[in-house]
Amino acid sequence: MFVRGSIVALITPMDADGIVDDAALARLVEFHVESGTAGIVAVGTTGESATLDEDEHCAVIARCVELAGGRIPVIAGTGANATAEAIRLTRCAEQAGADAALLVTPYYNKPTQAGLIAHHRAVAEAVSIPQILYNVPGRTACDLLPETTAELAQVQNIVGLKDATGDLDRVPQLRELCGPDFALYSGDDGSGCQFLLRGGDGVISVTSNVAPALMRRMCEAALAGERETALALNSQLDALHQALFVESNPIPVKWAMAEMGLARRGIRLPLTWLSDAQHSAVREAMQQVGAV
Repeated sequence: MFVRGSIVALITPMDADGIVDDAALARLVEFHVESGTAGIVAVGTTGESATLDEDEHCAVIARCVELAGGRIPVIAGTGANATAEAIRLTRCAEQAGADAALLVTPYYNKPTQAGLIAHHRAVAEAVSIPQILYNVPGRTACDLLPETTAELAQVQNIVGLKDATGDLDRVPQLRELCGPDFALYSGDDGSGCQFLLRGGDGVISVTSNVAPALMRRMCEAALAGERETALALNSQLDALHQALFVESNPIPVKWAMAEMGLARRGIRLPLTWLSDAQHSAVREAMQQVGAV
């Protein structure tokens, strides 16, 4: 298994002008190393991949690998809705020394299942780095079906799936179709604990940005089969799971990281800073986990 447990979907910290903040990025990587986070996803959806250009995208991946220094695995977000662009970004990740790439299904252009197979096969054949599929139909308008995932799991360097459907019935189905060595990660914090208890391997988590140690403990308990402990720990996180999605991700989590003093107030249009009306809800959820 590549990596198991709590994997943070890391924000890309920025200043007020939207420029990537290198000093804050270094703080965040150290925060997760010290907190025992199992892995880092650099420049995924939470990392604002949609508004970083290719040069910035590759630079942030390379910097995360450098900062991690082999102490924590780095999974690079390299998906795109153009296959050629996904190949270029995945090559950047491989050249930077990332441990794996995370490829969202092509968004907006709504490929067929045959198109998804062809797309992911093309990337896997072009770049040898281990690759994790990412299914989030709520954002992409494209659903990677379990049977399609199973076909792609036969490709040697396609090693796992991040499933953000929230459909827990898919977990045992995917495990049966894809086998015990294919990594299954939840991409939905709210149902992540149940995902693990049903046979998943980890959670690629927004919540872990704010409460990494508690997320790590919850995931470890669930993976060890300690159901009651895992559920109790997750109950402490429930309000935060919800609060971090009161507006589009990563708006609330970037506000939270600024409140914690780990990042500055910076986000790129078309996303805007968290509205004043939502501050109390996010702050109260942060207080429940001792983040502020």
